[in-house]
Amino acid sequence: MKKLHMAAVGLGLAFLIALILKVGAGRLWQELGVLGWGVVPLIVSEGLANLMHAVGWRQCLAANPCRPRLTSMFGMAMAGFAINYLTPTASMGGEVTKAGLLASQQPAAEAASSVLLDKFCTAFAHVLIILFGSALVFSRTQLSPVLRTIMVVSSIVLIGGLLGFMLIQRAGKLGSVCRGLARRGLGGRKMEAAAQRISAVDGTLQTFYREHPLVLARSVAWHLLGHLMAVVQLWLFLGLMGQPLAPVNVVCASILCLWLDLLTFAVPLNLGTMEGSRMLALGQIGYPILQGMTFGAALRVAQLFWAFFGLATYGSLIWKPRRNTASAPSVDNPAGIPGQL
Repeated sequence: MKKLHMAAVGLGLAFLIALILKVGAGRLWQELGVLGWGVVPLIVSEGLANLMHAVGWRQCLAANPCRPRLTSMFGMAMAGFAINYLTPTASMGGEVTKAGLLASQQPAAEAASSVLLDKFCTAFAHVLIILFGSALVFSRTQLSPVLRTIMVVSSIVLIGGLLGFMLIQRAGKLGSVCRGLARRGLGGRKMEAAAQRISAVDGTLQTFYREHPLVLARSVAWHLLGHLMAVVQLWLFLGLMGQPLAPVNVVCASILCLWLDLLTFAVPLNLGTMEGSRMLALGQIGYPILQGMTFGAALRVAQLFWAFFGLATYGSLIWKPRRNTASAPSVDNPAGIPGQL
């Protein structure tokens, strides 16, 4: 597992260098010069958003009295953010990273289930903002019929996918295929071991949904606050650039940005999407297109800062010796099944 983590850090660092070369160090420096020290509040606000998402993830371990401290989970969350942001893993590599790091301190089933629950809560909060904000966007902007249709259809598809994901988790059916193969003797001992591990995750998920529904609501609330930091970031940027600060327009543009981010979440490094989405969003509410490009570049700088922070944190976590509590024999796990993913 440690070799896998080291490979992930190396891959993330390689993609980070590739991104800087792709965008151009000179161009990034030029964009920074436009904002000057004004980029610092954007970096801080990006960090606050990440912190709120980390709090939301920690809520998914509320049933565990020995859950890690927030500072520790923030570090693991930032490691996952770096892998998601920098590598072409459709935002799944970072979740595996988070689960693997957490499994060094918690039972593997709880680590994996917390990441799955958090993934649902994050996406649900994101879709809630789009769902309730679309009415405001449609009434205040002149979106083309094609863009309106894409926005509506994509939102419906995402809602349907989220509900299906939640129902599968509540029913404990994530490991159905794996258990079916094991019962038929396919895959040998490795399949049986995998079936045992995923069955433990299914059981943990079922218990959490049944006994802690309010905790899930709190997790969604924290993720809502994290997503809504996008409004604060745009407000800060427009103020720094001396642009009019009409609250409704700022909210509309922020919702459009969040919607476009949701559609392009699988694009590695946000190549071509960060600046383009901000140009489109700000242009729809009457701001100069150049402002959208500058805003996208400023956000890229902020995200690069936290991606670098996440990689550095990831490296420190995998080199720091930890006792793997999940692999120790216990009443529920007398065989001492390895607690890593």
